[in-house]
Amino acid sequence: MSLSDRNTNSISFPSTFETREIETNGVTIHTRVGGKGPVVVMLHGFGTTGDMWIPMASVLVADHTVVVPDLRGLGLSSKPAEGYDKKTQSLDVAGVMDALAVSSASFVTHDIGNMVGYALAATAPDRVTRFIPIDAPLPGVGPWEQIVQDPHMWQFGFGGPDMERLVAGRERIYLDRFWNEFSLHPERFDEAKRQHYSALYAMPGGIRAGFAQFAAFGQDALDSKTYLAKGKLSMPVLAIGGEAAFGTMMATVMRVAAQDVQEAIVPDSGHWIMEENPGATTKLVTDFLKS
Repeated sequence: MSLSDRNTNSISFPSTFETREIETNGVTIHTRVGGKGPVVVMLHGFGTTGDMWIPMASVLVADHTVVVPDLRGLGLSSKPAEGYDKKTQSLDVAGVMDALAVSSASFVTHDIGNMVGYALAATAPDRVTRFIPIDAPLPGVGPWEQIVQDPHMWQFGFGGPDMERLVAGRERIYLDRFWNEFSLHPERFDEAKRQHYSALYAMPGGIRAGFAQFAAFGQDALDSKTYLAKGKLSMPVLAIGGEAAFGTMMATVMRVAAQDVQEAIVPDSGHWIMEENPGATTKLVTDFLKS
């Protein structure tokens, strides 16, 4: 039985979306595309895939073109040995946009997706019309050094062949820790989703690629210093934090990196905003896109 066969209705994009396997920048990026109108690109983070955006994408598709890739190495995208710095991954996303003849888009991002979105906004600002980063820091920006010293962020330095061997066949145990510890309501990250994402991360190379996302943070921080030296982002930014997670720190970080920053909080939620409070998250995003 394939992964798609195991999907429940709650973990499937609406039938109006098509799936594209887009070859770009040396990788194949699994991408869902649906709707018409202004383009919104949605980028996920570690512990999920582009499937996290299904509730919001199902709303936005009514009046937007919605583009949802799986990041390099994660989900159903290919899993190369290299290229997990966020600047390289921003080129993956730019290549997806090129393949779809999209010159510019609003970006809605979460976790690792924030870092990829920031790299694209900083290096190709004409391609990002609005930027909505959600609940994760940016390497090298603002209070980054304090964040990496927090023992709760142990996963930043966890990786390598021995760690891969430890986690192999135990992906669900490893991921459960993230879903439980970084949520206010672990029960809202339900069993169907846990099984779905565990199966995706158990695919050959999946956990290795997940570790590689964190291992690249040193290079990402160096790249961020280069971006900051050239000036702040000028497009409108809505910095969203989970009430019981990154909270107002998201706006604190983004005010270091961008000129025009609005602040918002997803109430009654930890880090997993689309699992814990998808309705409030979707309203914040749709209101900002309309403003």
